[in-house]
Amino acid sequence: MDELTPAQLRELEATLRMQQEEMKATLDDANEVSQPVEPDSAIGRISRVDAIQMQQMAQANRRTTMRRLEQTKAALQRVSAEVYGECAECGGDIGYPRLKARPEAPFCLDCQSRRERRA
Repeated sequence: MDELTPAQLRELEATLRMQQEEMKATLDDANEVSQPVEPDSAIGRISRVDAIQMQQMAQANRRTTMRRLEQTKAALQRVSAEVYGECAECGGDIGYPRLKARPEAPFCLDCQSRRERRA
């Protein structure tokens, strides 16, 4: 695999910054939906179950978005440190196609696959 070209690096950095802003906005919007369902709300038993289920799904989505936001911030730090595109495990190149699909990816495909098999 080859190192990223300057144009690819600029493109991926812009993608990371846009992704970061979108996730922050998503988290702001999700705050209201993920609030606890008040027990004294008069919404009916079935509606309450639906509301609790929606709240739990919103909380799970929020956790996923928060985790991905942290990964995006870490990727932007790697850009600043001029090590973006290097696998955090083996030190090899992650590769443009993988970074294009997951710009926050800290590992090459081989290392990511090994990590997933161990988990």
